[in-house]
Amino acid sequence: MPVPVPHQRTVVLPHQAGPADDACAQSARVADTPGAGDATAQGVGAPVAAGGQARTVPAQGYPDAGQPQPAEQRLSADRGPLHQGLTLLLIGEDPNSHVPEMWDWAGRKVRLRTARNLTEAERLLTDDVHCILLDLPPAERTADRDTGVPGDELGMLRDVLRMATSHAVLVLTYETDAERAADAVRVGAQDYLFRDELDGAVLSRAVRYAVERKRADLAQRQLTESRMLAQENARLERGLLPTPLLDGSDLRFAACYRPGRSRALLGGDFYDTVRTPDGTVHAMIGDVCGHGPDEAALGVELRIAWRALTFAGLCGDELLATLQKVLEHERADDEIFATLCTVDISADGRRAGLCLAGHPAPLLARSGERPGLLPYEFGGPALGLLPNARWPRRQVELGGSWSLMMYTDGLIEGRIGKGNQRLGQDGMTELVSRQMAAGLSGEELLDASVREVRDLNGGELTDDVAVLLLDRR
Repeated sequence: MPVPVPHQRTVVLPHQAGPADDACAQSARVADTPGAGDATAQGVGAPVAAGGQARTVPAQGYPDAGQPQPAEQRLSADRGPLHQGLTLLLIGEDPNSHVPEMWDWAGRKVRLRTARNLTEAERLLTDDVHCILLDLPPAERTADRDTGVPGDELGMLRDVLRMATSHAVLVLTYETDAERAADAVRVGAQDYLFRDELDGAVLSRAVRYAVERKRADLAQRQLTESRMLAQENARLERGLLPTPLLDGSDLRFAACYRPGRSRALLGGDFYDTVRTPDGTVHAMIGDVCGHGPDEAALGVELRIAWRALTFAGLCGDELLATLQKVLEHERADDEIFATLCTVDISADGRRAGLCLAGHPAPLLARSGERPGLLPYEFGGPALGLLPNARWPRRQVELGGSWSLMMYTDGLIEGRIGKGNQRLGQDGMTELVSRQMAAGLSGEELLDASVREVRDLNGGELTDDVAVLLLDRR
């Protein structure tokens, strides 16, 4: 950690090098003018006003800040983060401490406020304060007066850091307290200065350096917090994805899931598959309208509710009517709805009951037959659209060997080429038939189908996509 005390050891940020050097050169020129040396020897500036008053350090030998400034200084002021000028808050027991006069890179006077204690400092610590200069008392003064036991030498600094979480903090101490000054940086101060080597140029640079370092620290902390939040959300979303419960069944299960939201793991589409104690395999797939996190959360609620209701023995119309009540109570507004397709496959795997709530019909491929869509004519409305709606259950003969694919509309609404033509259910049926004819099955079939749909669309699909495949061989 570089310490900006003597001139040759002062650290200047790269984008500040030009303006800082100009200010330094200007300070040097003023020091050479008649009468400037006396001012420097006396502390270069009048005593700081007492009583927690805000004031501007007097300008001796510098042009007035209101006068026209050189072009490079105006550019620096416009592009810099502190284009309104610097404000410094001095906290110290001695209100008459001499603080050198300071000028920012644009030739403006640095505004100075003083506080004798933390109570005054808290009152003066407004949003326009850029940096705090904490004048640490000598180490021996922190000891208990009665017992002589050393106290917390950096206790006041810790109090300031708790009070000013978004402000840069500089510590001012004596050169004999170098170890304590270094400890102050480890505690959280941006830098430290020695009182014996302090002058206007050093203090100006140190203040600007501390402000920029604090801004960088805050930005890094926000970035770290964002990454941790993203990782936490990812873990949460992964935990909310379903785990099929098919123990004891001879059916094979495969699924493909791609949310439309960028960098998300969970979308408004949802699916699940469970086997109840009577040997029946229940499968479901659904789609909440919309693509945001609220829709994803609602989809998870509906999936979990479906699993609980299925294990409780509900199916068909009774189950969907209960899910509609869940949707109506959990949705953000009355316009939110969800489509759903449920299938319950008998224990022998040869028959299934099908319920559709505004959802596309599944694709069934029997052994030796061309894949085709199951009937849709007996379906009911999407959940959340009509009160007291009904969803009839249709019986479907599956046969001895078959593949049943359930999907959401994200798979069929992709475009074909650059026009407005959609793939549709017929296009999807043809696409899946070709993939099956090529010998693909299970996850390979789903991955290849979704990949071809994406290629036909000319890029990533913007809608959520969920595909579920059950096979019996």
